[in-house]
Amino acid sequence: MAKELFTSESVASGHPDKLCDAISDAIVDACISTDKNARVAVETSVKGGEERGLILLAGEVTLNGEHPNYEKIARDTAEKIGYNSHSIGFDSTSNQRCEVIQKITAQAANISQGVNNENQGAGDQGIMFGYACTETESFPELEGRFFPLAAALSQRLTRRMTNAREDGTLPWARPDAKSQVTVEYENGKPTKVHTVVIAIQHDKNLKDKFGGSEEKEQQFVRDEIAKHVVQDAIPQILLADGYNLIVNGTGRFADPGGPYADAGLTGRKIIVDTYGGMGRHGGGAFSGKDPSKVDRSAAYAARWAAKHVIAAGLASRCEIQLSYVIGVAEPVSVRAESFGTSKMSDQDLTERVKKVFDFTPKSIAKELNLLRPIYSCTSAGGHFGRTPGVDGEFPWEKIDSTKVDSLKN
Repeated sequence: MAKELFTSESVASGHPDKLCDAISDAIVDACISTDKNARVAVETSVKGGEERGLILLAGEVTLNGEHPNYEKIARDTAEKIGYNSHSIGFDSTSNQRCEVIQKITAQAANISQGVNNENQGAGDQGIMFGYACTETESFPELEGRFFPLAAALSQRLTRRMTNAREDGTLPWARPDAKSQVTVEYENGKPTKVHTVVIAIQHDKNLKDKFGGSEEKEQQFVRDEIAKHVVQDAIPQILLADGYNLIVNGTGRFADPGGPYADAGLTGRKIIVDTYGGMGRHGGGAFSGKDPSKVDRSAAYAARWAAKHVIAAGLASRCEIQLSYVIGVAEPVSVRAESFGTSKMSDQDLTERVKKVFDFTPKSIAKELNLLRPIYSCTSAGGHFGRTPGVDGEFPWEKIDSTKVDSLKN
């Protein structure tokens, strides 16, 4: 039997890039709470320092109403994630330890004239992809996600690390963490987890519990991750044949970490945000952008449509590509691809998708009810493959039985 390996990764909410995504999306939510038609495009950068850290906010916001306190949003978001101590790498709660610089102006007139009209043209040119498959559907814990398995598992691991830190299961853990999962395939079907890689920042004094032994500290961290993270997040059937576990490959990942160790920037984890490399990506980031930006809303719509194709049983893999030109509502192109897993031709599948789904920005926002403050929950743990109503709103993950029936017919 032919065996292959495929790997995806994820990063936790405290990773510096994800911290930036969280701040940018918190600003989006605050602006939409004031004005549902707010136009927002805000980037964040963070960096810790020996004496003082920095949060930099830059972008464009246009709204009807009072602008929110951007500095307060940034500080509160970082604190909520866990960055409230200079010793671990960042303290957003202290003016002495953290500076916030903002440069936020209004949306450019040549953009707004193409977006703020009755037809609501696309906010920019670009290409977007949506992907869905049946890989998760053999496992009850993952059923209904229609998502690449390695990506689903790596996301579950980082979310579990965050939850275990916050609920006190891993009291020595810090917000900054990463995961990587390699899945083994036989004849194209996932059969087991081959390797799990974890990086997790920890208390620099943890080794003192073991007489200063870094070797014993490392073994403790590895055992705790295996017990409380891996065994909790990954279906046991995928681990039954044994797997490789690598935790903190350099030996230690002790304080200070987070933004002190690495600068962060909004939109730098776009593969983590989507399909873990299994499906293509158009290149545009999501976080910090309101739904008029097709980088975000059309990518959600493409995923929504692809998921319905799989739910309708028309294919076991489906990728949908959309493309737009700024100021024009109708997409330039719509393309569905089944990778040979459908009885229909890709051309026929494309036509069926186009009949069932309206991919104009105005329709996308209406059908998915996107003009709401629902984006903060998307900033970590993946934008796709989530459970709507449990992980957050994620309306593009909901299955509409009417659309499933229409696709079948």
